[in-house]
Amino acid sequence: MKQPWSTLTGMTRNEAITVSKVTLDGSGVTIEGAFELPPLAGLSYEDQIFAAAFIRTHGSIKQMEVLFGVSYPTIKNRLNRISGQLRLVDVQITAKKSDILGLLEKGEISAEEAIERMRE
Repeated sequence: MKQPWSTLTGMTRNEAITVSKVTLDGSGVTIEGAFELPPLAGLSYEDQIFAAAFIRTHGSIKQMEVLFGVSYPTIKNRLNRISGQLRLVDVQITAKKSDILGLLEKGEISAEEAIERMRE
């Protein structure tokens, strides 16, 4: 029987989690290895719900106040606490890699050149 995600985050008490086995439901294929979870998965279940609500309200703190029945400073404090738990993604590096992969897919550079550019 599948357990909800909140059960896992509750058991780990917000410690770092490494997934070592993944099963694809449709095919029954199992993959084993060491997989890092995305940053949002490292948040407590309650913080994940809060972050999802913030995204669903398009970042409207006013709507969040109504939804959660708390004040502006409470929303801001919780957002600050949650953001402190998330590591930032270096968008420039990600964009650069995406550009390099795009050139490789178009055949404009070789695989060797793509590897070299990614090392820079």
